[in-house]
Amino acid sequence: MARKKGRAISGWLIVDKPAGIGSTDVVGKVRWALDAKKAGHAGTLDPDATGVLAIALGEATKTVPLLTEALKAYDFTVTWGAETATDDATGEVLRRADSRPDPAAIRKALPGFTGDIMQVPPAFSAVKVSGERAYDLARDGAAPELAARPLYVDELSLIEARADDADLHMVCGKGGYVRAIARDLGRELGCLGHVARLRRVWSGPFDATDAVPFDLIDRGSQAALESRLLPIHSALTGLPEMQATEQGALRIRNGNPGQVLGMAQYGEMVWVSHTGRAICIGRYLGGEVQPDRVFNL
Repeated sequence: MARKKGRAISGWLIVDKPAGIGSTDVVGKVRWALDAKKAGHAGTLDPDATGVLAIALGEATKTVPLLTEALKAYDFTVTWGAETATDDATGEVLRRADSRPDPAAIRKALPGFTGDIMQVPPAFSAVKVSGERAYDLARDGAAPELAARPLYVDELSLIEARADDADLHMVCGKGGYVRAIARDLGRELGCLGHVARLRRVWSGPFDATDAVPFDLIDRGSQAALESRLLPIHSALTGLPEMQATEQGALRIRNGNPGQVLGMAQYGEMVWVSHTGRAICIGRYLGGEVQPDRVFNL
C-alpha cells in the first residue's frame, strides 16, 4: 500500500510551544493536524522552554534560513546559588554557592554579555562533536569540551531581581544559548546560576501575539489551524519587495532572470511578488531579479 504523502500546503504557523515537548515533536503534531506534505521549524526551543516556535509548511521551508538568521527575544529567570549539568533546573546540581547578587551587581555585569561575544554552548546542546550531538555524549557520561562560538547579543537587561533569582530579557542572533548566559553570568557574579524559566517572546517578524495555542493543534482542528496560517512573505519583511511583470513572473518561475518593478540596491537580496503572492527570493540586477529560491505555488 502506497504511503500517503500529505497535502501541498504552504505558509507559516506560529505556535506557542508549551513546556514538556520538543520542537521536533511540535512540528510532527502540526504536520499531522494539517495533513501537510512538508514542514520544518526555524529555531529549536528546549523541551522545557515555551513561546514562539515558527513552523514553515511546504514552500515556506525555503525561507527558513532567513528566519534562522534573524534576531530572537527571550524572557527568562535565573536562579542563583547552583550550577547544574544542563544549565537549567532539570539537571543534576554540580556546584553550589551561598552568595547572592544585588540588583546593582547584576546590572554592572550585563554589558560584558552584550555585543559580539564568545559563548561556550551547554554540554547538553544540539552542537555536533565528531558527528554526534553533544547532548547524546553528555547523557552517556562523556560530556565533551565544546569550543567557544561567536554570538551577537543585541540586548541583555534586568527586569526584576529578587533574593534568590532574577528575571532578564535578551535579544540575540543565531546560535545563542540562554542557558549558557545564565551559567556564565552566575560565574561572573560569583554566585553560580541556572535557568529556571525560559520563554521566547518573538522570533524575527513573528511575535507571541501571532501564536496558536498548542491545544488547538493537539485537538487536530484542521480548519481552525488553516485560518491561522500566515503567507510565505510574512518571513521576508527584512528584504525589499519587488513586483514582477507578467513576462518577468513567467521567466522567474522557470528559474531565469525576470523583469521587476521597484527600487533596490544593485546586487541586493530581495523578494519578488506577482498578483499579491511571493514567487521568489533573489538578487536584484538592475531591472531584473536572478532567482535564488523559487516558490512553486
